[in-house]
Amino acid sequence: MNLIRSHSLLAVVALLVVLALIRVIWIGRDGTGPSITVYSGRTADLIQPLIDQFERETGIRVQVRYGQTAEMAATILEEGRRSPADVFLAQDAGALGALARADRLTPLPADLLDLVEARFRSPAGQWVGLSGRARVITYHPDRIDPSALPDHLQALCEPHWQGRVGWAPMNASFQAFVTALRVTEGHDAARDWLTCMARQRTRSYANNSAILMAVASGEIDAGLVNHYYLHALARERTGALPIRNHYPAGGVLVNVAGAGILRTASAPDLADRFLRYLLDESAQRYFTDRTFEYPLVRGIAPNEVLPPLHDLQTTDLDLNQLDDLERTLRLLQDVHLL
Repeated sequence: MNLIRSHSLLAVVALLVVLALIRVIWIGRDGTGPSITVYSGRTADLIQPLIDQFERETGIRVQVRYGQTAEMAATILEEGRRSPADVFLAQDAGALGALARADRLTPLPADLLDLVEARFRSPAGQWVGLSGRARVITYHPDRIDPSALPDHLQALCEPHWQGRVGWAPMNASFQAFVTALRVTEGHDAARDWLTCMARQRTRSYANNSAILMAVASGEIDAGLVNHYYLHALARERTGALPIRNHYPAGGVLVNVAGAGILRTASAPDLADRFLRYLLDESAQRYFTDRTFEYPLVRGIAPNEVLPPLHDLQTTDLDLNQLDDLERTLRLLQDVHLL
């Protein structure tokens, strides 16, 4: 009799397990259960592993729409109150600033904002940085003495740099840098620098990676890039990479990838939980180890190959002001770089 009861109990348990599995499968199929919608300007190969882990750990489904950061921001503005997005993940602060200016982002809780240093979040509390990237000069030490590297990027207009430098005018990070230059130095000063650099026969490339390869091959001696490309390339190569990063002592632009919650979010509590997950130590370590970006949460050290963020002389800039990309694009067109 006891044996029969044991078998019956096991059968009931097995049935309950099967029903639970069917429920999980069905929830994933019909769209019921807790979920959020994310518009992401960060690529799937970078952010999707974190999203998958968030789903596994929380049971919250995340529907993601990927695209260029500017494209996603424009879509949210066009959709207005009809936007299905709960969260916007941006590759740079400018797009977040544009949505904040249009009153599309809701203020974030103070305890969430306080996880990140004030200079890497919205002054009005509408978005928060998730990871940071510095604009540097990548150079070949066999052809440039490190002591001869400039403290300011404007010094690259000096005659002895002619034909030796590369940039990527079509790249979003370069355009954000030009926007920062316009904000900090003035529109006319930015125009003068771009014009001078063009006269210097600065070489144009499609992206940061192409600049690195040109420096490594000796095609040019130095290039304007984001800091992490060098370290990502070095990890992929078996031999030593003969190039280095220079952080200008006169000021380094540190832009951020960040996130905000839409005012029209249908699940703001779940969106808040998602942002907190991305600011958790494990996610911050993921950014640090995977892409060599700077972690922005207090108390988390950067990758050992990077100089500490607090050692850098950074540009004094409200990152919200990087939202005026339209004037930057017109400027680049005016000086025939686009």
